[in-house]
Order: sequence, then C-alpha cells, then structure tokens
Amino acid sequence: MNPEPHLSIIARTIQLSVAPVFLLTAIGTTLAILIGRLNRIVDRARILEGILPSVTAKAEGEIHAELSALSQRAKLINLAITMGTVCAVLICAMISLMFIGVFLSIDLADVVAALFVGATFVFIGALLTFLRETFIAVKNLRIGMQ
Repeated sequence: MNPEPHLSIIARTIQLSVAPVFLLTAIGTTLAILIGRLNRIVDRARILEGILPSVTAKAEGEIHAELSALSQRAKLINLAITMGTVCAVLICAMISLMFIGVFLSIDLADVVAALFVGATFVFIGALLTFLRETFIAVKNLRIGMQ
C-alpha cells in the first residue's frame, strides 16, 4: 500500500488552504484595529461622563452631543467587530470543510465556495461599517476649537 498519493492530496489541500489563512491574518489585524478604536471610544466616553457633573449647562449640552456621537461610533465598531468575527468563523469553517472533504472523499466544493463568498461579503460589510464610523469620527472632530 503506497501512502504517497494520499499524502500528495493532503499536501495539495494544505497548499490550497494557505490563501484563506492569509485572509484570516488580515481579518485578525482588522479586528485588532477595530478593538483599539472601540477602546479609545470607551475611554473618551468615561472621561466625559466623569467630568459631566462639574460642568456648566452649556458645556453639558456639548458633552451630551459628543457622548451621543461616541455611542453611535461604538455601535458601528461593535457591528464591524461582529461581522469581522463572523467572517473569520466562516473562513475557519471553509478550511475545515476542505480537509473533511479530502479525508472523507466528499465533494464539498459548492459549500466551500459558498462559505468563501459569504465570508467575503461579510468582510466587505465590516469594512463599510468601519468606513461609516470613521466618517462620523471626522465629522465630530474638533481640532483647536474651544
């Protein structure tokens, strides 16, 4: 019994799974950036909520407006993180099914392709949501204004 043909099929499957692994790396990096932004939003909101009791009525209105914008940004970032995580899960499922198909000699090409397309669309959604969050951040940016 020659194990070589089976090993070559496994090696080919590993080669095919490298591209999705690179995609997982990109998704992981994107998630790290999103989490960093969410952390900064939360920190800023905590600072504003801490000074809220000691400000004037005019400043209180400005702080509430900024807190509202921060809340909207946090919701968008949370949605982008959720979509990025779903994308990563779909990619992992795709890689797993590639190996399951090879080991069990099942044709899962359609399922693997559907998972890849689905993951791509979810990742696009995450990026567009992130873009929307950055638009809100820039819109509420006040450099040098007092």
